[in-house]
Amino acid sequence: MLSPLLRSSSRALVRAPRQAFASRGLATAQDPYDVIVIGGGPGGYVAAIKAAQLGLKTVCIEKRGHLGGTCLNVGCIPSKAMLNNSHIYHQTLHDTKARGIDVEGVKLNLPVMLKAKHKAVSALTGGVEYLLKKNKVDYIKGAASFASPTQIDIALLDGGETQITGKNIIIATGSEVTPFPGIEIDETQIVSSTGVLDLQEVPGKLVVIGAGIIGLEMGSVWSRLGAKVEVVEFNGIIGGAGMDGGISKAFQKILTKQGIKFNLNTKVMGTEKRDGKVFVSVEGAKDGKKSEIEADVVLVAIGRRPVTNGLNLEKIGVEVDPKGRIVIDSAYNTSVENIKCIGDVTFGPMLAHKAEEEGIAAVEYIHSGYGHVNYKAIPSVVYTHPEVAWVGKNEEELKAEGIEYKVGTFNMAANSRAKTNDDTDGLVKVLVEKDTDKILGGHIIASLAGDLIAELVLAMEYEASAEDVARTCHAHPTMSEAVKEAAMASYGSGEYNFYLSDTRK
Repeated sequence: MLSPLLRSSSRALVRAPRQAFASRGLATAQDPYDVIVIGGGPGGYVAAIKAAQLGLKTVCIEKRGHLGGTCLNVGCIPSKAMLNNSHIYHQTLHDTKARGIDVEGVKLNLPVMLKAKHKAVSALTGGVEYLLKKNKVDYIKGAASFASPTQIDIALLDGGETQITGKNIIIATGSEVTPFPGIEIDETQIVSSTGVLDLQEVPGKLVVIGAGIIGLEMGSVWSRLGAKVEVVEFNGIIGGAGMDGGISKAFQKILTKQGIKFNLNTKVMGTEKRDGKVFVSVEGAKDGKKSEIEADVVLVAIGRRPVTNGLNLEKIGVEVDPKGRIVIDSAYNTSVENIKCIGDVTFGPMLAHKAEEEGIAAVEYIHSGYGHVNYKAIPSVVYTHPEVAWVGKNEEELKAEGIEYKVGTFNMAANSRAKTNDDTDGLVKVLVEKDTDKILGGHIIASLAGDLIAELVLAMEYEASAEDVARTCHAHPTMSEAVKEAAMASYGSGEYNFYLSDTRK
């Protein structure tokens, strides 16, 4: 089920014809599209491809000029390229000698590293365009706005305008960086998540405003490459919404050990440029103590907000909430019957994989009247080293809801593969319902946490018990055994490999 914020609807579901269309030219008023998708990000392009695969005449409109949205162009993909390559650089500098690998003359070639990032982005965005073509989805490069609930005006990127008509429209316009009041982003000294990926030299000092996923990932990148990194966060914990409190504290200790400094419970009051530097004015959120932090570059990473500008939603009566999110019901219908909405521009976590699932479900509603996304099993990942991943409830949420639960934990230091790799930071934590043993949440800090969490996501999707996971054979030696061990610990069966790890040296 969707969030309680989503309003219910008694409207009949729109059902589009199922027949395939041989001709794929631009639709006219006499020959409308079955589905128009506005936005070519992960939610939009997946929805468009799914619609075409179901035999619906489909078009995808994207104003960026490149498919893939924020994720592929200036978000998930380029940041992971930088995270991976900066980790290799840092490990080569600091972690090879003890492994018997002597490396001399290691130098950072930042232009080549940035080029590698661009290469990955170009390959993947080009791949998405190929997929649209392969599935016979029309692709229009331009900015869309509603002329009516069924007509879309498009300002083409190559110049000129056109108008298309559709029976069903899916809004998938995504999100953008949330600005910080009073701080002007110039993408040179004061940067957003876009600019921080394209810095042309390693800053001597990087100050990060916001200790959420983006801030921590980008802080890690530039810390590894040689910058001093200081994070300022208004809240008392790091990691952002959804991260378990205990996991957050453990994660902070690891990042502090890596050299990142944290100022929690601290308000940013403003910035000032002087003598080639940026000075960040801060104030204690509890004690009111004022101070100033000097930086070469400041990253503003306080979140993202929905993108609806230019869509002309008010003209056709699409309802938007006070936070700028398009209001939808459980079938992704907006307040206008034939218009659906998915992804960052509506409710829920701003995650590419969540948008993809919604894109498929929204199209299935159009095609057959049925669709489904399990919002209790949407994973989140912080791609630092080690990574942090979670799914489902955290302890704070379970306590607030009055749910009785048990906890099973297993430290990566006792995992034989982690020991072998000398990569032992982290733990696995499994939360289960006290009376039923049903898995309610999973939280992992480990070098492969983003991959390990998939097992717990699948378990939650099928409402498995911790014993189901614990009794499933896991290969030895693997880090996945830590998931098995945590599940086993949650119902009191002990930590089997904890003892074996002492004898398998």
